[in-house]
Amino acid sequence: MTQSVVVQVGQCGNQIGCCFWDLALREHAAVNQKGIYDDAISSFFRNVDTRVVGDGGSISKGKISSLKARAVLIDMEEGVVNEILQGPLRDVFDSKQLITDISGSGNNWAVGHKIFGNLYREQILEKLRKSAEHCDCLQCFFIIHSMGGGTGSGLGTFLLKVLEDEFPEVYRFVTSIYPSSEDDVITSPYNSMLAMKELNEHADCVLPIDNQSLFDIISKIDSVVNSGKLGTTVKPKSVITSGAGAIKKQHKKPFDAMNNIVANLLLNLTSSARFEGSLNMDLNEISMNLVPFPQLHYLVSSLTPLYTLADVNIPPRRLDQMFSDAFSKDHQLIQADPRHSLYLACALMVRGNVQISDLRRNIERLKPTLQFVSWNQEGWKTSLCSVPPVGHSHSLLALANNTCVKPTFMELRERFMRLYKKKAHLHHYLHVEGMEESSFAEAVSSLSALIQEYNELDATKSMPVQDVPRLIVAV
Repeated sequence: MTQSVVVQVGQCGNQIGCCFWDLALREHAAVNQKGIYDDAISSFFRNVDTRVVGDGGSISKGKISSLKARAVLIDMEEGVVNEILQGPLRDVFDSKQLITDISGSGNNWAVGHKIFGNLYREQILEKLRKSAEHCDCLQCFFIIHSMGGGTGSGLGTFLLKVLEDEFPEVYRFVTSIYPSSEDDVITSPYNSMLAMKELNEHADCVLPIDNQSLFDIISKIDSVVNSGKLGTTVKPKSVITSGAGAIKKQHKKPFDAMNNIVANLLLNLTSSARFEGSLNMDLNEISMNLVPFPQLHYLVSSLTPLYTLADVNIPPRRLDQMFSDAFSKDHQLIQADPRHSLYLACALMVRGNVQISDLRRNIERLKPTLQFVSWNQEGWKTSLCSVPPVGHSHSLLALANNTCVKPTFMELRERFMRLYKKKAHLHHYLHVEGMEESSFAEAVSSLSALIQEYNELDATKSMPVQDVPRLIVAV
């Protein structure tokens, strides 16, 4: 079994990370009822003897003593990390895994990247090395951050370069939360654009997720729950409900429930690394099979079901319906429609009581409705993990390398240009030592080159697929 380390950066990254660890512990508790420390748990947790002074002695076999998450928590404000340390997950982390400041990055990429990056580089590196030393076979770093704020975008992408330099052989999977057009951070187009250049250059795989899609999904779940149909009740103390036990009001964005969806995505993405299955998919296989060209490493994710049964009692969808849902617009975690765009490759990660024959049947059923690039007509990667999410019989995560991400990047560029043409707020960035105005021009150029690559692929959509003749074998 391999191990992975989760690096949570900024307020958004830490809130999603906190949700992921909570769900992962619930999942392992449901499967591992004897409390034995096994390979499945070791992939994301260490077993520590807290009686040993110092770093705590690692226990590789036997009973679970005290679990510590393989994680590094970074935020330049203390608020969210302090909440985690005072909450139900406080025992899963210790102070050696945390890096905090008190001033915050002021929604400024340059402060996060240039000032805090240089200030905390050695500390971050020390904690990353420590996490790596505790792994027998470190395979992947998961970075969770937002694109709109200062710490998530600036320090989050600074970290990527550090990881590439120090651990060049270890995969860098990034979950990036993109701001919606109604974002309350005025400078988020600058932060997102500057962060995009770093993602283009230093990430192996990026899962872009936009806040608007998450908000729309939660609104749909709310409407189903409030419709009063049989079996659609929200469970008490669920993350969809507020502390008062009532549905959160529409005007107040339900970030807890939105974070829960992203945490579910990570839970499904890592299921093969954590549990046995008849057809397991290694994390490095995702990058190997789904990224045909280095820069085109943005994967559109869709999830079904979209909520945990810890939150909502809704009857499960039929198996075939689940596959159809994964390709529908409503289940994408980014505002995109992959059916009407071009696929470079697609991975289906299935959990639960599903047979390989079910998988193949549904691929054959859906294939005629999906457009794959001419040179990769059989671009499917599949995995089956036998352990379903808690409370479900099965689930599906689809990861598509698809040109449908292009509009998201084009909209980001447009929002950036509206500010940049006026040079609005630019002085806040240029006051930061080491920040040049040329950084903005380079970021635009980097994103434009990426959009152009997608344009060139889209231009091949109408080209006929060449059926390559096979060698005829005499019987």
